[in-house]
Amino acid sequence: MNRQIVQPHGLDLESPGRRDYWVGLEHDSLWGEHLIPLTVLVGPEAEAGHGLVATGSNHGNEFEGPIVIKSLIRDLRVDDVRGRLILIPILNVSAFASATRESVDDDGVNLNRAFVDGAGNEPALAGITHRIAAFMRDSIWPHVHIVHDLHAGGPSYEFALCSSFHHIEDPDQRKTIEDTARWYGTEFVLMYQDQTPGLLPSDAERAGKITVGSELGWGKAIHPDGVRYGRQGILASAINLGQLAGTIEPIAHHADGTQKLIQLVDRDCYVNAPFRGYYEPFFRCGRKVAAGEPVARMHDFNRIDEPATQILAPVDGYIMTQAWENPVPHGTFVLAVAREV
Repeated sequence: MNRQIVQPHGLDLESPGRRDYWVGLEHDSLWGEHLIPLTVLVGPEAEAGHGLVATGSNHGNEFEGPIVIKSLIRDLRVDDVRGRLILIPILNVSAFASATRESVDDDGVNLNRAFVDGAGNEPALAGITHRIAAFMRDSIWPHVHIVHDLHAGGPSYEFALCSSFHHIEDPDQRKTIEDTARWYGTEFVLMYQDQTPGLLPSDAERAGKITVGSELGWGKAIHPDGVRYGRQGILASAINLGQLAGTIEPIAHHADGTQKLIQLVDRDCYVNAPFRGYYEPFFRCGRKVAAGEPVARMHDFNRIDEPATQILAPVDGYIMTQAWENPVPHGTFVLAVAREV
């Protein structure tokens, strides 16, 4: 496979056929470029402004997304493509190179907080991470109407595997997004808060895109079910929304009707670490719990003779995420319990 190095203005996302690129964004300190891998496949029925983009490694320490999209790049045939598919296995190449959440070796910015006004254009927001956000806005959003942003918990958090989206006011857009999210096959389909500034999914939603996120694993490993769900979600939306020929059947919890629509919107669903310490969970993520039920405890080894502090479920619901990496800094969320809708 011969990948052509181009700058964003050199991308051809319109002509029929397949093209494999390294998209070069100028490096902030080295004499060279950050190279983002991008493959585009365009079929005979492609429409202006319509297509699907799938991104992995928004955060550099989440690996299921890159695995899923890398495999699709090898497996998909341009002859089966009806519309437009844009596959970006590693979006934040700086963070991925260091296997860190933020671009620690460059500007230190979290890409999933970088989709803000002026990103990539104002001097204070001109580092590589904000320029990746500008690249997505300027070069990718105009060519697609479906966005998949594949995530995982990374080293810090265990997650119940889920597809995810924000609450959308437009009922038609919301229904299409929820239907698209359900096709991943995960047990949980999560609606989460949209108050954090700079999220990639929020930016895509505001642009009117059918936008689905996910949490497909945790730790520094690669979760086999997460890979399966991520691949299913992308292929299903590509087929069901007219970008790829073929048929596809539901899998797992989508197939057997056991999916649960849950939400993490209210602040009272979360519990902070009461001090810097060690989080001992009693249960794995996905367990149903009642408000006030002990679900974990925190240990302070500077006060080794004192009892551990109980962590109680803040609401009725399912343990969606909890601390995985110890010690846990004071004030960080150690537990989130999602309510069933």
